[in-house]
Amino acid sequence: MIIRFSIYSLAFSLSSFALAQDNVGEQSTVVYNSDYFDQWSPVTAQDMIDRIPGLTQGGSSRGGFGGSGGFSGGGFSGFRGGSRGGRGFGNGNRGSEILINGKRTAGKNNSTGTQLARITFDQVDYIEIIRGTSGELDVRGSGQVVNVVLTDVFSDVSLQYEISGQQFEDNTVAPRANISVSGTRGGLDYQIQGRVGESRDVTTYKESSVLGDFSPNDFIYRKDIDEGGGYGLSANVGYEISSNSSARLSGQFTEGTNGSDINRKTTDLRTFPRIDSYQREDINGEISNWEVGGDYEYNTSRGDRFKVLFISNSFTPERLRERWNLTGPASESKNLFLDSKSTTRERIIRGSYTLDLFSGSQDVELGAERAQTILDSSLLLGMPNSNGIASAAVGGLVPVNVPNARSTVEEMRYEPFVIHNWVFNSRMSLESSILYEDSQISQRGEISKKRNYDYVKPKLDFRYDLTPTIQLRGTMEKIVQQLSFNDFVAALDTRDEDRDVQFGNENLKQEWYWNYEFNAEYRLPNDIGVASARIFYEDWTDRIERIDVSPSRDDLQGANGNVGDGERYGLEVNSSTRMRMIGLPNLLINASIRVEDSRITDPFLGVDRRFTFNSRGRQTLGFRHDFPSKRINWGVRFTNTPDGNRKFYDLIDIEVWETDPFYTAFFEWRSPNNTTVRLEANRLGNWEFCRQRFRYNGGIAEGYLAELESNCNHSGHDITLRVTGTF
Repeated sequence: MIIRFSIYSLAFSLSSFALAQDNVGEQSTVVYNSDYFDQWSPVTAQDMIDRIPGLTQGGSSRGGFGGSGGFSGGGFSGFRGGSRGGRGFGNGNRGSEILINGKRTAGKNNSTGTQLARITFDQVDYIEIIRGTSGELDVRGSGQVVNVVLTDVFSDVSLQYEISGQQFEDNTVAPRANISVSGTRGGLDYQIQGRVGESRDVTTYKESSVLGDFSPNDFIYRKDIDEGGGYGLSANVGYEISSNSSARLSGQFTEGTNGSDINRKTTDLRTFPRIDSYQREDINGEISNWEVGGDYEYNTSRGDRFKVLFISNSFTPERLRERWNLTGPASESKNLFLDSKSTTRERIIRGSYTLDLFSGSQDVELGAERAQTILDSSLLLGMPNSNGIASAAVGGLVPVNVPNARSTVEEMRYEPFVIHNWVFNSRMSLESSILYEDSQISQRGEISKKRNYDYVKPKLDFRYDLTPTIQLRGTMEKIVQQLSFNDFVAALDTRDEDRDVQFGNENLKQEWYWNYEFNAEYRLPNDIGVASARIFYEDWTDRIERIDVSPSRDDLQGANGNVGDGERYGLEVNSSTRMRMIGLPNLLINASIRVEDSRITDPFLGVDRRFTFNSRGRQTLGFRHDFPSKRINWGVRFTNTPDGNRKFYDLIDIEVWETDPFYTAFFEWRSPNNTTVRLEANRLGNWEFCRQRFRYNGGIAEGYLAELESNCNHSGHDITLRVTGTF
C-alpha cells in the first residue's frame, strides 16, 4: 500500500505540469530570493532550505524534516562513538553539496552544512541551486550545489540558543543545550558554537536458539542501557583580505563519555527443570576529537584562481568492556576483560590553480593533494584460565594473546589532478577529470609490512538541459574506495557475543569500481516541485567481503579481505511536490523509491549471491504541512527497507537481517518573537530489528548446522522537546 501510494505521488508530480504556468527559475541555476520564504516566517537558513522542493529528500544537511538537528536526536551521537568520514578532501559526490557564499568549510567534522542552523534568516540574501558545472565552484562532480548567499550588510552580532530534552520509553530524560554567536565586523565574519548534553538509549534483546537437530537450546533476555554525555566547541572565521583574496579558518573540539550497562538472563532449554544463569556487563568509553582547517584563495584580474587548503585532526575512542557471571545474591566472578584504544590522525594539504579559458566557456584546474593518515591501535584481552597467571593489566584475569593486537598503520598519499570544465552553450556542459593516486600503507608492530598502490581515476560528467526545467545527466567514473585501517588490525567484534575479537588482515588492497549512471531531473513549473530518476550500474573489482584467515582448522577465524569481482545496479526515483493543484500550496509531499540488486561469488560456498548487507531497496514517504497564518508546521515520515535475502556471510555463520518499517513525526510552532518550540517523535510503531544466525561446525562450506539463533531487538520510541530562539 505504501509503495503504491509513493508511485501515485511520483506520477502525480509529473502530471501536474499541465496545471502550472511559471517557475521560480528558468535557467539551469534556480534562485530563491529571501522574500520567497517570508510567508513561512523562517528563523534560520536551514528553515529556508527545508521549504525548497527536492532538498528535503536527503539533499539537506540533516536529511529531511527540519528543526535543529532534524530527527537525529540533537547531534550528540558522536559521544557514543561511530565511524568517521573517508580520508582526504574528496572531489565531489553524487549528492548535494552546500556552500556559503560559494565556499565550503575547510573541515570534515565541522562541515558547511552544520552552519545552516546558525545563520539567521535576515542574514540570507538568496539561495541558489546550481545544476551546472563551473570552475568557480569549491566543489566538483556533485549532483547539485546549494549555495547560500548572505547579504553584504547584516546585523553585527546574532545570538542563537537551543535547549532540548529527549524522553525515552523508560521515562528518563536526556537534556541538551547549545548556544552560537555569529556576526561580522568589516571584512571579518565569524560563527562560534558551544554545546553540552547527554545521550541515552534503552534496547531490549530477545534471542532463542535451537541446535543443529532443531532441539531447543536456550533463550536469552538482554537489556542494554547506553548512556553518554559531553561537550563541544566549534568556530568558523572568514576574512576578506582584499577584493581578490580571502582566507577562512575553522576548528572544533569534542570530548565525551559513553557507557553501557548490560544485564543478561540465559535459560538453558536442554535441561528439566530449566536452569537460569545471569550475567552483567559494564562498558565504559571515552571519546575525544579535534580538528583545525583553513584555506586561502586569490583571484587574479583575468579570472584565474589560486587556492590552498589544509586540515589536521585527531579522533580517539577508548572502550573497556568487563563481564561477570552472577553466582549468587551477592557474589560474582569476572569472565571477560577487553580493553581497546585507537587514535586516528590526519594531516592534509591541497593546492590548485584554475585557469579561465576562452572568455569563461572553459576552465582548467591543476592541483595536487597530499594526505597523511596514522592509526595507532591497541587491544588487551583477559579471560579466566586455571592454567595461566592472572595479571592486573587485564583486570585480574589471564592475558590472552591476540594476533596483531598492537599496531600502527600509516598511509602517505599523493594525488595530482586535472579538471576541465567546458560549457558548450547555455544548455550543455561537460566536466572531465583525471586523478592519479599514489599511496603507501605501512604497518608496524607485531606485523611489519609496506604496500604500494597507484590508480588512475578518470571521470566524465555530461549535462544537457533539454528544457529550462528538464535536465539530463550522464556520468562515467572510476571510483577507488579507501581502506579502513581497522581491517588491518585486531578489533572488537560488537556483533557476535561468542567472538569478542575480530582478526585483522594485513594483505588487504583497495576495492574499486566503474560507475555508470544516468540522471533525469524535472523541476515542475510554478514551483510545484521536483521529480528525478537515477539508473546506475557498478562494475566492481577486488570487492572486500569476509575471507578465511584461520591459524588452523581448530581455530576458525574470518576477516575482511578481497574476494573478487562483482556488480551492483539499480533504479532510484524521487518526488517532492507541493499540493498547489488541489488548493494546498503549503503541503509538501516527499516520496522516494529505490530498487537495487548485486552479485558476487561467495568465497566459501562458490555460489553467486548479493553483496554483504546489500538490501533490495528502500521506500520513504513523508509530508510537511505549513500553516503560515498560525506559524505552525508539522510532518510525518515513513521509512521501509524490504525484507528478504539481506545476508551476511562469514566463515562459520550466515546471518539474515530484517527490520520493521518505522515512522517519525514532528510538530513545530514559532512565536512572533521567533522563538521556536518543536516536538519530535522517533521510531513510532512497534519497531524491531531481527537477525537469524545459522552457525556451522567446520565452516559454512561443510554444511553441518550447529545452531540457529533468532534474535530481535527493540529500542522503543523517544520524544524530544526543543526550544530555539535568537537575539
